[in-house]
Amino acid sequence: MRKMTFIAVTFGLLMVATTQAQAAGCIKGAIVGGAAGHLKHHALAGAAVGCVVGHHLASKKQKQEAEQRQQQQQQQH
Repeated sequence: MRKMTFIAVTFGLLMVATTQAQAAGCIKGAIVGGAAGHLKHHALAGAAVGCVVGHHLASKKQKQEAEQRQQQQQQQH
């Protein structure tokens, strides 16, 4: 029953996350972290850490893409 609840909540979060907001990367990281944490009986802790790591990686990727766009614009001018 607990597993079904976790799956339902996870699916619900995925459905809500249709746009890129501050939660960028958090949901994907939470899913991976929750699954990994589940193997060690710490699914919630894994989901929380996964969310933080996923958000960090998504922010890092956004910054890199913004820098690349800025460099391309400077080269064109």
